[in-house]
Amino acid sequence: MIIRITKGAGEDFIAIVRADGSRVETRFPWKGPVPHDAVHIIVERQLSLKDGFWGLVAAGRHPEEIQALAKAGGHASASRAGVPDAAIVELLQAERLVECYEALLWGGGGSREDVLAMAGPSCEGSHVACPAIGEAQHAAIVSAIAELAGDWRAASRGHVRAWTWP
Repeated sequence: MIIRITKGAGEDFIAIVRADGSRVETRFPWKGPVPHDAVHIIVERQLSLKDGFWGLVAAGRHPEEIQALAKAGGHASASRAGVPDAAIVELLQAERLVECYEALLWGGGGSREDVLAMAGPSCEGSHVACPAIGEAQHAAIVSAIAELAGDWRAASRGHVRAWTWP
C-alpha cells in the first residue's frame, strides 16, 4: 500500500493506493507539528502492529471508519472503555503509543521509560496490554519522528510525503 500525505493549510490530505489497486482519500485537521497518521506509520511499523490503524486501512477499512469502529467497541474515551473486541486491540495499543510519542515531540524529548510511564496507565484504561518497546525500537521511533518533524516544519503547503505499508 502506498500512503501519501499532503501538507495543507489547517488540515492535511491522505491519498491511499492499496495493494489491490483500490484507492481512498481523506483529510484530517492538524493536531500538532506533524501529521498524527504519519506517527501511526512510524510506531506501528517499528512495533510490528499489523492490525493497528494502517493495518486496518490496508485490509480495506476507510480511515474515517476506524474512529467509528473504536467508538462502537466502547473506546471513544478510555474512561468509558470496557474490554475491547480482539479485532481492535492493536488499534487501541497503537493509538495510546502514538499519543505518548507525540507528547515527547511536543515536550522536547524523553526516554523509553517516559513513554512506558505514560503508555502503561493509558493502555490499562483502554483494557489492553502495553506493547513491549525495546531501546532500539524506541530510538528508531524517536529518530523517525524527529526527521519527519524537521522535514514537515520546513515544507510548504502542497508538500507530499509518501510511505509504503507495511
